[in-house]
Amino acid sequence: MTEILKNKRKEIIKEIIKKLHRGLSFEEAKDMLLKEAGSITSYEIVEIEQSLIDEGISVDEIKKFCNVHALLFEQALKQHLKEVSEAHPVYLFKLENRRIEEITTKLKETKDKGIIKNLLVRLKEIGKHYTRKEQLLFPYLEKAGFYGPSKVMWSKHNDIRQMLKDTINKIDEVEIQEYVIKYLNPLIEEVEGMIFKEENILFPVSLEKLKVDDWVEILWQSRDIEYCYIEPPKDVEKLIEELRKTTVEEAIFQDGVIKFPSGELLLEEILNIFNNLSVDITFVDKYDVVKYFSESKDRIFFRPRTVIGRNVRNCHPPQSVDIVEKILNDFKEDKRNVADFWINFKDRFIYIRYFAIRNHRGEYLGTLEVTQNITEIKKLEGERRLLNEKN
Repeated sequence: MTEILKNKRKEIIKEIIKKLHRGLSFEEAKDMLLKEAGSITSYEIVEIEQSLIDEGISVDEIKKFCNVHALLFEQALKQHLKEVSEAHPVYLFKLENRRIEEITTKLKETKDKGIIKNLLVRLKEIGKHYTRKEQLLFPYLEKAGFYGPSKVMWSKHNDIRQMLKDTINKIDEVEIQEYVIKYLNPLIEEVEGMIFKEENILFPVSLEKLKVDDWVEILWQSRDIEYCYIEPPKDVEKLIEELRKTTVEEAIFQDGVIKFPSGELLLEEILNIFNNLSVDITFVDKYDVVKYFSESKDRIFFRPRTVIGRNVRNCHPPQSVDIVEKILNDFKEDKRNVADFWINFKDRFIYIRYFAIRNHRGEYLGTLEVTQNITEIKKLEGERRLLNEKN
């Protein structure tokens, strides 16, 4: 099919979706889709929904019809999902989905509140599945130009999280028949609907758009978020160990930009980030020479620029040099990585921390001093979830 015909088909599908949002019945929209557009790929679905968002249709509006869209495309989807190895993140996501389906199947088969409650508590682990998508998969799709999943699907995740919480809380308050109809069945429908959207739309698009290095990074960072219902594959752990041995995590300065493994920043951005931290920082290199300090407007301890290039021992009063020596020697000999102190200073409670800075090979690079006024932090109680307009 030529690019012109593809674009024409996508415009037809967009118009059908717009009519659906304006009140066209699902059956009419479905008939129009099959008659006028025929089969459709997951990639085209994501492109169309992204285009609708770009044209001004709100994320909430897209989300409201998200399940309807999935059903609408169910018959029209023409999938050729790539085969992936057992160590691939998509394979692991799908393996988790099979475990999730086992739970939803059991939930549909029982009317025993005790069994339902235990299954729902077990279902809460689904949050790890969603978090891996939100924190690891969606960012790479955004880099590829697809913002829809991180806006629409993430919002659907939160809906499911809330529904699951409500379904657990209401189990002892409502008669079983009403409970199943009002709470349990809608939850199951949303959970299984999300599985459909993942495996027929999200994952095929991700496999098409993401690079091998992206998937390796997702695998690597998945260790920190954890899997749900499955054990981390052993071959992935071996891969991670090999990567750890061979991958050098270094920053590169190029065209006025410092490129880190986790992003890139202009020099001006770095300067102002450091100077706007809620902590004061000072870095002493491996030769015990003061190399840098941040210059926030509310520094706790005065630092003249004349300290740069001085031996750190000469920057402290004689009575505290022994402590400085002890910290530096312990850091260099790898006996410790952190040293903490707290003092009262000018009616403020000050928390001072020293960190041994090492590279990926464990080699000592220097010491970072971090000083923070925690007087007000110590007074905090309870929670504050709303924005304070005064700040």
